[in-house]
Amino acid sequence: MGGAVRQGTAADGTPSRWMRRLAVASLVANVAIVVTGGLVRLTSSGLGCPEWPRCTEASYRPTAEMGVHSAIEFGNRLMTFVLAAVAVATLVVAWRQRPRRRDLRRLAGAIVLGIPLQAVLGGITVLTRLNPWVVLLHFIASMVMVALATILVRRSGEPDGPSRTVTQPLPRRLALGVLATASVVVYLGTVTTGSGPHAGDLDAVRTGLDPALVAQLHADLVFLLVGLSVGLVVVLAATGAPAGPRRAAMVLLAVELGQGAVGYTQYFLKLPALLVAVHMLGASLVVISAVGVVLATRERAGGTPTAESTKVDSGQVVNVD
Repeated sequence: MGGAVRQGTAADGTPSRWMRRLAVASLVANVAIVVTGGLVRLTSSGLGCPEWPRCTEASYRPTAEMGVHSAIEFGNRLMTFVLAAVAVATLVVAWRQRPRRRDLRRLAGAIVLGIPLQAVLGGITVLTRLNPWVVLLHFIASMVMVALATILVRRSGEPDGPSRTVTQPLPRRLALGVLATASVVVYLGTVTTGSGPHAGDLDAVRTGLDPALVAQLHADLVFLLVGLSVGLVVVLAATGAPAGPRRAAMVLLAVELGQGAVGYTQYFLKLPALLVAVHMLGASLVVISAVGVVLATRERAGGTPTAESTKVDSGQVVNVD
């Protein structure tokens, strides 16, 4: 016999279709706010709203006289409310899952809590007149949010049983090394941007570091990352890993190569704003793919629902055997 539980959750604990959709929406929203934040910076609109949390000392909204820069900056602020709405809806659905899924609740809760933290960091960015090190911290926090949302997407498609590694120990450790290296590459990419011309405002200060030197260090780490990723693809194939991890590693390598091509092109073209925006989107895709490779090296079996977890709001109990 078989049965379904509330929210359409399968008997093995796999979350509902709505949970999966909202998890994906949360990931898309987090990437979107990275891209819109990049547009604020690339159009020199970082101080379009010179105050925080108000746009000006007298108003939360920009006025028509303030021009296009204020509209761009204010639009990015409004995106925070979209992100928050999606995150809260995701948390509500995660909380209502039956059988109960503590992992989904914790991940969705962490994303909700991260939004006000990001808003405060954004405010500090404005109040410090776009200090590049604060801008860097703001961006890295966004990357952490993207990583959490990626994990949530993965877990929302899995049952709640115990996890097991599906690869040999070497590729698993190599996948973790790739993720660590990708994190350093993204960080150095942010430092490189903070040392270059796109400060977010014509009067904003830079890091003071030599842009060419930082860019070279960033490029060297990119070569290391690509080399490790190629090694991971080879090791996964040589050890007979399942299709999932091998596919995830290939996706990561493709993203890295595309991101590297954009990076070199923008460097030789003197950092045109459009390519820098594409490169910022690519940074999010690198994080998503690197986290995805690690997640692909293990899987979870179906859980066994308890008697309590099979109860629905009406008080009825459904069959789960």
